[in-house]
Amino acid sequence: MFQNRMEGLALALPAAVFAAIVFLVPVGILLSEGFRAEGSWTLASYAGFFESELNRTVFWRTLKLGAIVTAVSAVIGYATAYSIVTLPPTARGRMIGLVVMPLMISPVARTYAWIVILGRTGFVNETIVWLGLSDTPIRFLFTETAVFIGLLQLFLPLMILSLISALENMPKDAVPAARVLGANWLQVFVKVILPLTKEGLVIGGTLVFTGSLTAYITPAILGGSKVLMLETLLYQRVTVANDFASASIIAMILMVMSFSANLLLKRLATARNKR
Repeated sequence: MFQNRMEGLALALPAAVFAAIVFLVPVGILLSEGFRAEGSWTLASYAGFFESELNRTVFWRTLKLGAIVTAVSAVIGYATAYSIVTLPPTARGRMIGLVVMPLMISPVARTYAWIVILGRTGFVNETIVWLGLSDTPIRFLFTETAVFIGLLQLFLPLMILSLISALENMPKDAVPAARVLGANWLQVFVKVILPLTKEGLVIGGTLVFTGSLTAYITPAILGGSKVLMLETLLYQRVTVANDFASASIIAMILMVMSFSANLLLKRLATARNKR
């Protein structure tokens, strides 16, 4: 496309400068606050952050919910994506449209809908009481279960779309050939589908895990102050305590967790491919 590499670099230079000015520089300034204490550069602030039992609890809760949401999204996503790609073209387009539709609705509206569904007088509790499974409504809101459901519903479409793209690029005769050779469906998934769609799983897993870590609206509404996550803790440190040093530490932890998840998924996919 370009006669030499310099022409391509010259065209990309304005975008790179713009990204550096409006993103890298502000983020660098924010993150540097966590490494400065009393005029010197140190990691003592990070050690102090994890000395707090509250901070450790919030960290492990965020990591746990992110991992569970990602794992459940992968299981549901594979089943849904495989069912969609085996449909005729017209029906496939309609189903993909249904998957994309929730992404067109504001996360705030989608999250508030769960308050109506999971509330004490919501559909779930009314059904439980009507079936006689409980005499009184069960508290679902402001629990880890509510946050998990909200995050799963929020990011599951991203996993499904990533896996649909990967499955559509898979050879059409791969699964039938494995079945003809005597493989059961578990063997077909582990030996054929999973290796051939690992790129889609890495992309979908990164999007879902990173989104679960950094989402604020859903944990704030469905979890409240009883189920703090790192992102809601960051918001509290900035708006309530005006503690930008702690906020920069939390931001750095979230970035490290996101990049680590992506590298881990890539490493697992590469190791499986080598085997």
